[in-house]
Amino acid sequence: MKKDIKIEEMKKLRPFRVFAIERGTVIDHIPAGKALTLVKVLKLPAHNKIVTLGLNFKSKKGGQKDIVKVEGKELSQEEVNQVAILVPTATINIIRNYKVADKFKAKMPKMIEKLLVCPNPNCITRQEEVITKFYPAAKKKDEYDFRCHYCERNFPEEEIIAEINNK
Repeated sequence: MKKDIKIEEMKKLRPFRVFAIERGTVIDHIPAGKALTLVKVLKLPAHNKIVTLGLNFKSKKGGQKDIVKVEGKELSQEEVNQVAILVPTATINIIRNYKVADKFKAKMPKMIEKLLVCPNPNCITRQEEVITKFYPAAKKKDEYDFRCHYCERNFPEEEIIAEINNK
C-alpha cells in the first residue's frame, strides 16, 4: 500500500536544490531565462571550477528566477558591471568559508566602456578600433536605454543584449 508523502517529508528527502560553495560568487535574483546570457557574457564556461546554473526557481516576490553559482571566483568590477547591465535586479553574494562575506545589488555604472557593441552599423566603433562608450538612461525601474558616446543614438536594452549575444 502506497502512502502519500507529505510536503515536510519531501523537504527532508531533498533539503538542498543547489549545493553550498566554500568560496566564490552567487548571482541571485536573475529574471528567469537571463542566466544563460549572463553565463555566456561572463565567459563562465572557460572557468576551470564548477559553475552551477539554476533555472526557474520560485521567487519569493512571485514568478520565477535563475541563480548562478561560481566556485573559486570573485567577480571583478568589470564583471559586476556586466551583471548590472544585463540584470539590474541581480544580487551578488561573495562567499568565503561557506558563508556570505559580502552581499550587494548590482549597480548600473554611469559610463560603460568596452563591454557593449553599438548596434548602429554606421557608428565609428563598427568601422575603426575605438573603445566603445555608453551612457545608461533609466526608462523605468530596472529598465534602461543605452546612448552611444560616438553616434549619440539611444538603444533599448534588447538591442544591446542582442549585440552582446552576437559578439
